[in-house]
Amino acid sequence: MTILVPLLIGLAYVVLASLLREPHRRQVNAVMVAGAGAAYLSGGGFGPWEFAFTAVVTYCAYRGLDSWSFIGVAWLLHTAWDVAHHLKGNPIIPFAEHSSLGCAICDPVIAVWCLAGGPSVTDLFVRSRRPRL
Repeated sequence: MTILVPLLIGLAYVVLASLLREPHRRQVNAVMVAGAGAAYLSGGGFGPWEFAFTAVVTYCAYRGLDSWSFIGVAWLLHTAWDVAHHLKGNPIIPFAEHSSLGCAICDPVIAVWCLAGGPSVTDLFVRSRRPRL
């Protein structure tokens, strides 16, 4: 369950984000990763490095307004930060011991989708269900 649930959450995020039309899909994802980048600010265990990390992810998110690649990179950076917090024992959700680990499993799913250009998986599903003539 520690692995399966985060994977399903990542896939659910991709499916729900796919419902948005471009360019809004990319813009919303840039905002989402910017928010994720600031998730550890309130209680992160790396002191001033939390601000530096947030600045780097915010820059990537800003560039992500025009580039899926920057959004994907930002999600991968967040994955690395999740791993660091998990190893330090300072989870993203203080009362959920393995929340940073779960986030580190979920985020690469989103990152891969972003690095692929954020295609609408719902459109792909609908196209595959249409009868061929």
